Amino acid sequence: MDSTGLVLEGGGMRSAYTAGVLEFFLDSNIRFPYVIGVSAGASNACSYLSGQKGRNRKVGIDHVRDPRFLSFRNLFKEGSLFGMDFIYKEVPTKIEPLDVTSISTCPERFVIVTTDCQTGEPYYIDHSDDIELLDAVRASSSLPFIAPMVQFKGKELLDGGIADPIPLRKAFNDGFEQNLVVLTQPKGYRKKPYKLKKLAEKLYPQHEKLIQSIFSRHLRYNQAMEEVEKLEEEGRIKVLRPSREACITFIEKDETKLSSLYEAGYKDAKSSYEEIMPWLERKAAAIAK
Repeated sequence: MDSTGLVLEGGGMRSAYTAGVLEFFLDSNIRFPYVIGVSAGASNACSYLSGQKGRNRKVGIDHVRDPRFLSFRNLFKEGSLFGMDFIYKEVPTKIEPLDVTSISTCPERFVIVTTDCQTGEPYYIDHSDDIELLDAVRASSSLPFIAPMVQFKGKELLDGGIADPIPLRKAFNDGFEQNLVVLTQPKGYRKKPYKLKKLAEKLYPQHEKLIQSIFSRHLRYNQAMEEVEKLEEEGRIKVLRPSREACITFIEKDETKLSSLYEAGYKDAKSSYEEIMPWLERKAAAIAK
């Protein structure tokens, strides 16, 4: 699996599916040498890389009813629908401690996708660099309109899903020729354009390129989805994704629905195991030749 990448889409609370997939990988001791995550995908990747079984479920489901996690109160209090201070400060340091040391020293390469607000382009943060991990993951998850920009090493950053929503091409460019992609939308899903341009101009008057990137995001996302589906049909990548029936909104707070989606991810990963592992071995052998 030396040339195998794990690509994780974001999606807010829909990432409960990803959490279930990663939990199966932890239970089965399946480690990928390269993990690249966007937004909630990057957040879930942290517990996977630190080897903390069950942590993603505790963070993303058990605490969802806490108004500090997700509420309109947060929006008025700190400018974010999701309680970013609660999720990226209090939870990982006090409530459900994240083993940051294990991540910083893990042999796997972990790439966190963000968007540079000055350029509107992707800004990739490698965990092997001297970084504040939680700040980087927070930046990757800071959605436009409902979360403030994150100051990071002299840059202003927002959600990685703006500039590179499904970073499969980045994985290829980094030398990982075979990839398992975990999506949080059903097959055939396509994103519609934003309709809040005047609001964006009001909120980001000094960031014209960011505005352009926000309002062309649907084009990049749909193009990426088309590429994923094409490469999947050609047998060049493997994809795990929820069924249309299992999908939820990105701000879902129903614990039963979130648990069902989590279990669906675990079940899908488990049922695909016998198909995926031989495929990875064949691909690795072909690349080695």
